Amino acid sequence: IGIGGSGMFPIARILKEKGYEITGSDIYESDTIEKVRNIGITVSMEQKEENIVDQDLVVFSAAIKDENPEIIAAKNKNIPMIERSVMLGIIFKDYKNSIGVAGTHGKTTTTSMITSILIDAGKDPTAVIGGTLNKIKGNSHLGKSDIIVGEACEYVDSFLKLYPYCSVITNVDSDHLDYFKTFDNVKKSFRQFASQTSGILVVNGDDENARECVDNLKIKTVFFGFSKNNDYYADNIVFNELQMATFSIMHKDKKIADVSLSVPGKHNIYNALAAFLVAENLGVETEKICEALKNFKGAHRRFEILERINDITIADDFAHHPTEIESTLNFVKKMNFKRVWTIFQPHTYSRTFMFINEFAKALSISDKVVISDILPVREVNVYNIHSEDLVNKVPNAVYVPTFEEIADFIVNNATSGDLVLTMGGGNVYKCADMIVSRLKKLF
Repeated sequence: IGIGGSGMFPIARILKEKGYEITGSDIYESDTIEKVRNIGITVSMEQKEENIVDQDLVVFSAAIKDENPEIIAAKNKNIPMIERSVMLGIIFKDYKNSIGVAGTHGKTTTTSMITSILIDAGKDPTAVIGGTLNKIKGNSHLGKSDIIVGEACEYVDSFLKLYPYCSVITNVDSDHLDYFKTFDNVKKSFRQFASQTSGILVVNGDDENARECVDNLKIKTVFFGFSKNNDYYADNIVFNELQMATFSIMHKDKKIADVSLSVPGKHNIYNALAAFLVAENLGVETEKICEALKNFKGAHRRFEILERINDITIADDFAHHPTEIESTLNFVKKMNFKRVWTIFQPHTYSRTFMFINEFAKALSISDKVVISDILPVREVNVYNIHSEDLVNKVPNAVYVPTFEEIADFIVNNATSGDLVLTMGGGNVYKCADMIVSRLKKLF
């Protein structure tokens, strides 16, 4: 149920490839639903009790409510039901070397980097990723080795169903407060996740919250970051004009590798350090890790440049939390575009309400900001929050409700030398596609 979700499809695909008979349902047509059909899974675009016949098991995403007709039908027929994260935990148990990548930001890119390194090194891992990776033509891969790498998402404590051999914590930030209520509860969950690790913890030591979450745990822990207080740290960092970094990885003041990245931004140095340490722990040679990192071109929707038309660059990014937006816009502003246009689709009422001032501060880095309607996802607007409330706090921001209207607005106002960047955790990439289509017709 909810098979088109970024967390659901990779699991369905792996189970299908393992030989299970899978059916699914969703309520929104999407690129993912098309991929589901392409691998031979029957999808109903209406969630109704007739879809539940004699299945052995029903798997549902965290967004599915108890009143869903298929949930009710499964209960009435005494068909076992489990949440997506439970199924991921069951799959994880089949692998000796399981790697869970957790963190408020950077999970998808770090998981993608680790997967790319392992594939390039001939390790053939199974992978479950929250975004599309071109190397595996999707967001999952069924490998033949004893290695699985997957995102460990903290939302509704999903990652507490995992007991990895190796756990990565990229950072710990305040998010999903609709569920956690307080930041202390977020940190408690990350600590519990870390404590479920059987082998090694790979942790961003520059992040005080991440350090706090693993403090005094009796598990082998390796810290990475920029500070020399870490076990492994980046040094001699140089950014090129596209804000892609070259740096040395140091261990106890000794250089162990030189790395050149093909993805921009300071945050990707952190992601690369984590990926390097995981791969090294799995026995991949240093040269192969560095080569794979250099060849890594990024995951889908992670500052993905889509087109350049009439010297207007159109790009798309998944950033939907203030920290992510600030991180992306900071390196984008150094890339010598004449102006940066940010088209932001707020993701959930609760996050918009709770972080409105932080969103305003982050978006203010951009030269021009266009804010669409809020994407409610799983929520009702009990917060009485509206996009205009955010627009009023951001200089040079305008509220334009729909993607069609935004696309027209951008085509009429963007000029040669500009970057147009769509941002958000929802379907704002469709707006980027509309802009590309309109510009192509013009030029």
